[in-house]
Formats: sequence, C-alpha cells, structure tokens
Amino acid sequence: MTPSDVKATLSFSDGSPSMDLPLYKGSIGPDVIDIRKLYAQTGKFTYDPGFLSTASCNSTITYIDGDKGELLYRGYPIEQLAVQCDYLEVCYLLLNGELPNESQKAEFVSRVTNHTMVNEQMQFFLRGFRRDAHPMAVMTGLVGAMSAFYHDSTDINNPEHREIAAIRLIAKMPTLVAMAYKYTVGQPYVYPKNDLSYAGNFMRMMFATPCEEYKPNDVLVRAMDRIFTLHADHEQNASTSTVRLCGSSGTNPFAAIAAGVACLWGPAHGGANEACLNMLYDIQKQGGVARIGDFIKQVKDKNSNVKLMGFGHRVYKNYDPRAKLMRETCHEVLGELGLQNDPLFKLAMELEKIALEDEYFVARKLYPNVDFYSGIVQRAIGIPVPLFTAIFALARTVGWIAQLNEMISDPEYKIGRPRQLFVGATARDVKPIGQR
Repeated sequence: MTPSDVKATLSFSDGSPSMDLPLYKGSIGPDVIDIRKLYAQTGKFTYDPGFLSTASCNSTITYIDGDKGELLYRGYPIEQLAVQCDYLEVCYLLLNGELPNESQKAEFVSRVTNHTMVNEQMQFFLRGFRRDAHPMAVMTGLVGAMSAFYHDSTDINNPEHREIAAIRLIAKMPTLVAMAYKYTVGQPYVYPKNDLSYAGNFMRMMFATPCEEYKPNDVLVRAMDRIFTLHADHEQNASTSTVRLCGSSGTNPFAAIAAGVACLWGPAHGGANEACLNMLYDIQKQGGVARIGDFIKQVKDKNSNVKLMGFGHRVYKNYDPRAKLMRETCHEVLGELGLQNDPLFKLAMELEKIALEDEYFVARKLYPNVDFYSGIVQRAIGIPVPLFTAIFALARTVGWIAQLNEMISDPEYKIGRPRQLFVGATARDVKPIGQR
C-alpha cells in the first residue's frame, strides 16, 4: 500500500490549521483518504454511521463495483467462476489467492472430505435445543461449540491452527446444517459419505434416510453448488465486518465465525431470501397471481408498510451479477422438477416479469436479486424456508475465514475500536434518593 503523490487537504472555517491527509490508490475502485492521524492532530473524529464511506481495511480478496454490477473473487469474475469451477475450487481460490491445478485441487478436496464428520458428542449437544428452534439459533450454538470440541486449533495467531480450523469449518458446516435440519424434523442423522462431491454429500445428508439408498440428482447438486459459489464472499458486508471485528480481539476462529453466523441471521442480511419466500407465501394466501396487481399498488404506495423483498440491492445499483446466474439455475431446476406450473413459482415468475418491465421498478433499478432466485431454487429442492439462512452461512464460511486470515496477517491490524459522537448528558451529580 503506497501513498499517492496527491494529498487531500482538510481545512477548517474556524481558523484551525489545515491538515494534509495521505491518499492511497487501490488497484481498482475508489481512492481512500488516510485519516489515522486526524484525532492526534486535530482532536476530531470523522462521523460515518454504518461506515458507508469508510474503508476499514485493505484487502486483496473480493471486489464489488455496484454501479457496473461486477463481482470479482481474487480478480476472477463471478460469471466465469460459477460456470467453470466448483465450490471447493472457489474455496481454494479465496483462501490461497490462486485457482488450484489438478493436484492441488485433489489434495484440497481430499482434506476437506476427510474432515466432514463431527465429534459424536455434537449430537448430544444438539439435543439440548427445542425441536422447533430456528436453525440459525441452533447453528450459532453449534459453531460456537466447535471451539470446545476442537480446542487443538483455537490459537488465531498460529498459522497452522488457522489452516486446520479453516478446513474443519468448511468440511463440517454442511454436516452441522444437515444435523440441525434432521433434528427439527425428527429424522435420524445421516453421516457423510466420502465418495460424493461437497454439494452431493450435503444433499444426501439432508434428504437421505436409512430406509433406502439416496441418489443425488445432478441438476439439483449443481444448483446447490452454484448457490454455495455465489454466496462464498461479498467484500466487507455486515457479517464479514463482524468476523473481522470479533477476530481482532484475538478470539479463536470458531468464535469469530459463530459471530458471523449470528450477524447473518438478520433479515436485512442473510435472512433476505427467507423474507422473500415469506412474502410470496403471503401474496399466495391473499389470492396469488390474481392479487398481484393489488400487491404492486401497495408496494408503490409510500403510506403503505408493504415491502418488496428480494428486489434491489444495497450495493448493486445495476443488476446483481449473481442474480443472472441464479436465474438460469432457477429455470433449470424448475424444469427438471416439472414445477413451472406450481402456484407459488408461477407467482414468483409473474412478479419477476412485472419488476423487469414496470417503469416504477426499472427506474429505481429494483431488479430481482440473488436472494429472490436462490430462495425459489431452495424451496423447489425441498429445503424448508427457515433453513435458507443456515445454508447461506455454510456458503459464506470460507469468505469469513479468508477475510479473518487476511486481517491476522496484516501488520497494520489492531483491535477494532469505533468512535462516537456523544450527545447525551454532560457530567452531573447523583442526588440522594429522597431528592430525585
């Protein structure tokens, strides 16, 4: 990170001395103004609620251009990775910076495959939860508990510990998500099978029973693998920033990832695809496709509390590049399963058509986003709506780990400590209780 020849000058209208601030240029994307010495030299902080104009770190992992609708993992466009690579190749890329060759891929896949089982005591820990608990409540507990079961890899400052924790987390997350699902539906747990692909193994653990042999459907396995790939990382979003902030205290990798899982649970973040399906269910209950016009009117009405879920994106001001890929997968899955005439999916496709053609949505760039399509795909595959966010957490785990490892390796990293603009009471004395 080298400073630019250009400097930004901060001047004050109250006569305070001005200050030159270094400027840094990224390889792509906006320049950043270095304000680290601002408080020491001026006694002032910057004010940026939500950190929307603040770069909290320098990173080489993921780049998003929201105006162009561009998403790059280590420089590779998501459109190419989703078509030409599987999820574990993308995991290797995010963790190591380059795509693997054949032997590197084989070794990485073997390591992950041979760590997919979890400690048998995990299932007894799982029994402490109510069966109707939300899967994300269960996952927050299970991932946090991994540091108790795998305490030989909890030193965040030890590169070997971080590496084995990464493999364990990537390998065991599908097993934990499937266990959480089986527990809620009262079915026996299905153990991993080493001769299946990562996504194929997950599908089997989810849907197999001891009664008969389960044969994964290649179209559905490919769809699940694509969901994993498209959600693997997304720059400095809320859950990734949470993992970095949590990890900056030196806590163990499992605890940091558990914090990310908890953050992802929010409906404004990972819960968006769950919220989208619930919206479709609500429209369906009110009359389905016949009532869609009334629903759209309510969405356009500023005085109405009705929200359109699964459309638009905080970062992408153009079409979400992941949505294009997920749309292809969506139609492929619906075709494979013969669900094009399912009332809920017909409703979803009608809503998609309106959003792509109606001037109100087009002008505001409220295009269907990745959550819209991935929710439809997961529901078609047979995944219950409350489990959607847990699958998002499974996919995002590798991104969280890559970001955490990058932060720990950065010589400039410090424990996170945001500042505040205090607007509360100034110093005052406590009165005796009888005078209050």
